[in-house]
Amino acid sequence: MNDLRIRKIVIVGGGTAGWMTAAAMARLLRDDEISIRLIESEAIGTVGVGEATIPHILYFNRLLGLDESEFMRRTHATFKAGIEFVDWGGLGQRYIHPFGAYGEPMNSLHFHHSWLRYDQMGKAQPLDKYNLIVEAARLGKFQKPEGGRLNASSGAYSYAFQFDAGLYARYLREIAEAGGVKRTEGKISHVSRQPETGHVESVTLETGETVPGDLFIDCSGFRGLLIEQTLQSGFEDWSAYLPCDRAVARACERVAPPLPYTRATAKSAGWQWRIPLQSRTGNGHVYCSEFISDEEALEGLNRDLDGPVTSEPNFLKFKAGVRKSPWNRNVVAIGLSSGFLEPLESTSIHLIQSAIARLMENFPDKTFNQPDIDYYNRRTQLEYEQVRDFIVLHYCATQRDDSPFWNYCRTMQIPQTLADRLAVYSENARLYRHDNELFDETSWLAVLHGQNIRPKRYHPIADIMPAAELETRMKRIEGQVAAGVSLMARHPDFLERYIR
Repeated sequence: MNDLRIRKIVIVGGGTAGWMTAAAMARLLRDDEISIRLIESEAIGTVGVGEATIPHILYFNRLLGLDESEFMRRTHATFKAGIEFVDWGGLGQRYIHPFGAYGEPMNSLHFHHSWLRYDQMGKAQPLDKYNLIVEAARLGKFQKPEGGRLNASSGAYSYAFQFDAGLYARYLREIAEAGGVKRTEGKISHVSRQPETGHVESVTLETGETVPGDLFIDCSGFRGLLIEQTLQSGFEDWSAYLPCDRAVARACERVAPPLPYTRATAKSAGWQWRIPLQSRTGNGHVYCSEFISDEEALEGLNRDLDGPVTSEPNFLKFKAGVRKSPWNRNVVAIGLSSGFLEPLESTSIHLIQSAIARLMENFPDKTFNQPDIDYYNRRTQLEYEQVRDFIVLHYCATQRDDSPFWNYCRTMQIPQTLADRLAVYSENARLYRHDNELFDETSWLAVLHGQNIRPKRYHPIADIMPAAELETRMKRIEGQVAAGVSLMARHPDFLERYIR
């Protein structure tokens, strides 16, 4: 059986995907008989614009044993409590998708059912008043939730980070190399395949060196050097649901204290991100080239920058969708080579992380059992579809009719899975979560409510609680949230104390 063990792992491409994979494998595959080699070329740039994350990155960093304050210093990170969406439901409207729950369950129901009943009674405050992390973020406040009075009295919440993805990759490279990963600088000029199985046998560099491997990880970005250019695994195009196909990114000086959230502002033909770091502010304009030119997109981005620019514009072209077989033979695609969903909900790094976890759960031997591969591909497809539906929700749940782009988004045909979910919520406010999917009921509620979708009814069990008791509990939650916010520090102050 030992003769079937994977001995040589070759990672093609660096960047965030490559070095996350390398660092995780170095940590989890501590075996002197397994070699991990990463090939990348300084001459081939990485996308490197993803600077916002979601709370799941906490688990990845803990897996690697990272000290959080050091990690934040090394990557110029700030804390992130959620994402603010501006002008998505309608012009002049804004809401926050938080990393924390609204209120507390009542009668085993999600809080929003009780809030809807209380609202019909004419007594409810706006929904945000029952969410600690939303109220704190609006005031520029933040504090980590571990321990103390906040976690006990004001509802559970989590957090993520806003950081420099290039610095994160560099940090992980140090960790990976310390764990035994060998880095090779160079471009791949040829890929050799085994004639009998079609597996990738080796890659040849421009220097003439041949690098053999048992398992190849394709982190080559949109090119998909192994998974697509070599194995032709195919691509499922979702641009009909997500028509944005371009982005331009550039940084500017930070001219104000960093806010503890990312901002996504809807524009006439797409949207613009704003991500505050310790050292600068990251900005980008995601847009649909059918409705706006590259020049107009850059002009609009420049017009909205907070401070003087500190980088040249970086233009990107992409297509939303997923690789049909992200694991094909002995090649596994991770990162942009496996698929692309625009970073509206900061999912890019998470999709890398979950792919690594899924691969380790189904780590192969040299037989490359096809049922294992099929299972991996089905789960990857499902994860991408679930994230896709959540992102599409932001576009289709809009009242905007001020541009051809938004007219298309408002009236386009949406995936049936999303249509079914909207139909259920619109009738009786019921939310559900399948297969431990990434976005839970709180996330769906934040966007549905934030973009003006109001259900006709609430769950009938919500009427069981006496009205007086409901009022008492709602006022108590509101008071606890206000008290919790009063205990929190300003985000810049807490950040400075924490990283020092």
